[in-house]
Amino acid sequence: MLVGYAASGFHTNGYSLLRRVIFGDLALGLDDPFPETGASVGEVLLAVHRSYFRSVWPARPLLHALAHITGGGISGNLVRVLPDNVDAVVRDGSWPVPAPFRVVQDGGSVSGEEMRNVFNLGVGLIAVCAPGDVAAVRDAARGAGVETWEIGAMTAGSGQVRWEAAP
Repeated sequence: MLVGYAASGFHTNGYSLLRRVIFGDLALGLDDPFPETGASVGEVLLAVHRSYFRSVWPARPLLHALAHITGGGISGNLVRVLPDNVDAVVRDGSWPVPAPFRVVQDGGSVSGEEMRNVFNLGVGLIAVCAPGDVAAVRDAARGAGVETWEIGAMTAGSGQVRWEAAP
């Protein structure tokens, strides 16, 4: 199973695209309010990158892999932990995408596919674990104050990340 851990912001994802949309398309400055957030543009862009250590460490014996979602988005990072005969199927819509990502998508007319390929979409880390261990993995993260979601599963395949709509 795939367990997604909440990101604290954009992390290191897509800053070239962010500059184009925020400072170009939306014509915002660093001190301007970032729409739908209650924070300034500067505060949103400089949000501290979360450390996942405390949320992962207690569950480490249960984890098969971890993918830190940095530049390249979910697909570009999750693929790195896949064996050649396994695919990861990510359920699009299985977690709440934070407002800053929606603002960038709408404000810059960015396609859903490009959003998935560039940004973490609010998921900063993905853990791979057995189905029977999902609750314990999520409990460990909750104990460290990090929100998680069950965002997909592993299946036989060819080492690819696939997206499907959540049921």
